Amino acid sequence: MDRLALAFSSILEPALLGELDKVASVRFFREGTVIVDLGQSVKMMPLLLEGAIKIMRQDAEQGELLLYYLEQGETCTMSLACCVGEKVSEIRAIAEIDSYVAMVPNVYMQEWLGKYPSWRNFIMQSYAQRMDEMLAAIDGLAFSNMEKRILDYLREKSALLDDRILTLTHQQIATDLNSSRVVISRILKKLENEDKIVLLRNEIRVLI
Repeated sequence: MDRLALAFSSILEPALLGELDKVASVRFFREGTVIVDLGQSVKMMPLLLEGAIKIMRQDAEQGELLLYYLEQGETCTMSLACCVGEKVSEIRAIAEIDSYVAMVPNVYMQEWLGKYPSWRNFIMQSYAQRMDEMLAAIDGLAFSNMEKRILDYLREKSALLDDRILTLTHQQIATDLNSSRVVISRILKKLENEDKIVLLRNEIRVLI
């Protein structure tokens, strides 16, 4: 109950926290572990208690694109949509760092919408937030150049981890942004020459 209360006591009412404590199973995922994969049947709602999770989308050519990150006290609305529609997952969720997730059986999602105002507000706000983030990702693809996308990516990751030094390879960035390592490396070098970042061995220091 400690992690659950810490993550959600300011969001959900005490009676609902009590129910969550009874029905949720808390699981630990090490950094890099796939939590939900493409094509997987989604039987549980994920509530992030501690850590960070990145949500990826894969296109027809097998390229991947980062949609958004989950932080403490959040849920994946793409997974919720699969729960409601009883569809297989259309995203891949990966632990960005070591994470604890409360997995809640799907059956409770609809029940709690009518029973707990705090749950209804949480779900609606989650949908609104994720929609904004996915629209931003689409706008980034359609209207932003790669240099801006890389800077936004590095800033967001730095804020997420609360650390200006990121342990990150050029290939990891290329995968998340659905680009090539050669393109990413060239732009990172340009950003370093402009004193916006410092490139270290498998690390990047964000200066702006």
